[in-house]
Amino acid sequence: MRNYEIAQILYQIADILEILKVEWKPNAYRKAARTIEAMPEDVYEIYKKNELEKIPGVGIHIAGKIKEILETGSLKYLDKLKKETPFDYEGLMSIEGMGPKKVMALYQKLKIKTLKDLEKAAKHHKIRELFGFGEKTEESILKNIELARTKKKRILLGTALPIAEEIVSGLKKYCIDIKYAGSLRRMKETIGDIDILACSENPEKVFEEFSKSGEVIVKGSTKCTIRLNTGFHVDLRIVKPESFGSALQYFTGSQTHNIALRRIAISKGYKLSEYGLFSGAKQTAGSYEKDVYTKLGLQYIEPELRENAGEIEHALKNTLPELVSYNDIKGDMQVHTNWSDGENTVQEMVKAAAAMKYKYIAVTDHAGNLKIANAMNETRLKKQAKEIEKIQKKFPQIKILKGAEVEILKNGSLGVKNSVLKELDVVIGAVHSYFKMPEKEMTQRIVNAMSNEYINILAHPTGRKIMQKLPYGFDFEKIIEASKKYSVFMEINSWPERLDLSDINARKAMERGCRLFVNTDSHSVQNLNLIRFGIAQARRAWAEKKDILNTLDYEKLVRVLKKTSPHSKL
Repeated sequence: MRNYEIAQILYQIADILEILKVEWKPNAYRKAARTIEAMPEDVYEIYKKNELEKIPGVGIHIAGKIKEILETGSLKYLDKLKKETPFDYEGLMSIEGMGPKKVMALYQKLKIKTLKDLEKAAKHHKIRELFGFGEKTEESILKNIELARTKKKRILLGTALPIAEEIVSGLKKYCIDIKYAGSLRRMKETIGDIDILACSENPEKVFEEFSKSGEVIVKGSTKCTIRLNTGFHVDLRIVKPESFGSALQYFTGSQTHNIALRRIAISKGYKLSEYGLFSGAKQTAGSYEKDVYTKLGLQYIEPELRENAGEIEHALKNTLPELVSYNDIKGDMQVHTNWSDGENTVQEMVKAAAAMKYKYIAVTDHAGNLKIANAMNETRLKKQAKEIEKIQKKFPQIKILKGAEVEILKNGSLGVKNSVLKELDVVIGAVHSYFKMPEKEMTQRIVNAMSNEYINILAHPTGRKIMQKLPYGFDFEKIIEASKKYSVFMEINSWPERLDLSDINARKAMERGCRLFVNTDSHSVQNLNLIRFGIAQARRAWAEKKDILNTLDYEKLVRVLKKTSPHSKL
């Protein structure tokens, strides 16, 4: 069982314990779940070394439950808790804004047990009558019920990619070549299922090993489908070596990209399929993916661009952008430590960033009046600054920037005084409250914050959480203009739940002359590796190295943060 699956079980326990009004335990389970979810090392390997209790936040009791999950694939304690819960908590909790307390209130007041009950109650305007809900909450519930149903059909990129990589890694020794394809290879935000392609001299052995990863649903001579414990499907296809490249191109998609490509093939007298590119009965390409594009007279198109959004027209003219690479980032500009709501110390975060060969890292703990994140006041910010100065001497190979993530208040002012902000190297503004303000007011709120002379970055600009929370309403064009006017740069937040900005919004911003940051919003050393998801999002947005500010050398970055280099002169 994989880290993600274990983390989800722990999250479920935390939610149910909160519903059942058990004190302190929910937070303990959530802390352990967050750590395990972000860990690069397989929990099973830690279990084999009998070191589960060494995982941060995992004590003897939670370690025992993880052991049971790994050994049996289930957990009796969770089964017991579910029986004690009188409603479909998974379904109801999938609705944005429906925390354990609200779910319990709906059950107690209206006997709501299922999504169907919830939808019926909302349509008959029964929810707005309850204390603590109201008309807007009821409307939001109706809007997000369909979002919750979609959530059951797809999973996040950050969940699917480690699963695919683990399966591919386990099968590699039995294959001539093996790669994942589909929307996963295109690094889409959410994935419907995982497609894997392989060519092998021993297909039966490959299928035999593949079958160990889940329950076999379908198995033939060239294809096998399994269902994981989470209910997610993985397809494995075995293809011939001479067709591997064309099959990889075909099954990577997207469908509209492939249709456009086939039209070009037909116009040139070819036939293109997953089996190869043919001129009559003769195969002219197929072993290698790049050869398919070359034969059709196109520049090679990176998988992240294959959405039929102009990439083919550019490829015909050889004018595709040189996308920012996964190795171009020189530092992470949003990192949290245990000074606020992070898991690790400043030194641990800096050491991990230095190990990644970063040239700089910004420590940006929450500051101001955001109580839920243990935000720092002025006194604690000064103490942290002194600690950073001491740690800087231990790590001369990496520059540590003193920063803060500051709440953008309802009126657009920042939650920390300017006299404090001016002492920081980098200031990040973020909206963490009043998400349902009218569009005009929310737009003005954000623009007001961006006009502050000390703010540098607008964090997770639209506030969305994929399959959980829709973006708050505001005029994005006006935010783009404010970004250019005030040299406040929007970020692509690398958290798989956020990936905010979206690829569409990021591309729109860059087309209007904006530059962006790609940050992880890390809350532990493991989270630093999430940067690849943010880079993938930037690539899907057609970003080049010049478009992403934390590809700059430290000296140029400092000029940007001091607002001495406007957008046009970076």
